[in-house]
Amino acid sequence: MSSNVGLTTPRGSGTSGYVQRNLSHLKTRDNIAPYPKDFSTLKHRQRQPDQEILEHDRRREIEVKVFELRDRLEDEEVDEDDIEDQCTALRAKLTTEQKSTASSTNARGLKPHQVHELAAAKIEESEKLRRALGIKEDYEEGSHWKKQEDRLKDTKLHKGKEEEEE
Repeated sequence: MSSNVGLTTPRGSGTSGYVQRNLSHLKTRDNIAPYPKDFSTLKHRQRQPDQEILEHDRRREIEVKVFELRDRLEDEEVDEDDIEDQCTALRAKLTTEQKSTASSTNARGLKPHQVHELAAAKIEESEKLRRALGIKEDYEEGSHWKKQEDRLKDTKLHKGKEEEEE
């Protein structure tokens, strides 16, 4: 035992006698409030998808199909120039098809790791629901209660003024 570290005698302890400190123990933080002070952070904000990632996935989907064609043609031992021509033709065709079709995403066909696609599908679904229910774009959640409170205040003030006049 050196420098007052370890057991006085390691005999019978099943260890070498060296004691390490517990690194998994977390220190408590006193300065953190249990709830946020800013109520604007509590307001729901919908996750916005990253358009660059969505575009990358679209391009990757096209390139996968082009690569499958190239692989199949190479197995059939087609000339390299013909392979290149067919690949560029397929790439152009798939690109125009993708631009022409409406990009409606179905969330059921997506996997949990496709967070940007899921976010885009959720925004689209929310927009459809908003239009179906006739909700305005500038609608703020809870604004009905604010209007109602303002009306009650106005009526109380109006009644207070009438009583003063009498």
